[in-house]
Amino acid sequence: MAKAVTIDKLLYTPVEAAHALGVSRSTIYVLMAKGDVPSVRIGLSRRVPAEGLQLYIDRLTGKTVGAARAAGSGKHQGQQRLWK
Repeated sequence: MAKAVTIDKLLYTPVEAAHALGVSRSTIYVLMAKGDVPSVRIGLSRRVPAEGLQLYIDRLTGKTVGAARAAGSGKHQGQQRLWK
């Protein structure tokens, strides 16, 4: 008998992402438009990476700020370092 294989979902529709965050469909589209929640386009469809949802939650709770500093990142989202 073959074993069942389970695969965690990697991409969510905007409606699924909104449901996962407990916000409305409109709110998830606003968050995607602002760049707060990353999304990718596949054909004509828009999808939200599962990792992007977790990163958004981490930013809201302040978890990634410490992690970025500990890693020596020095960059903020959307900014480039101007010196070496």
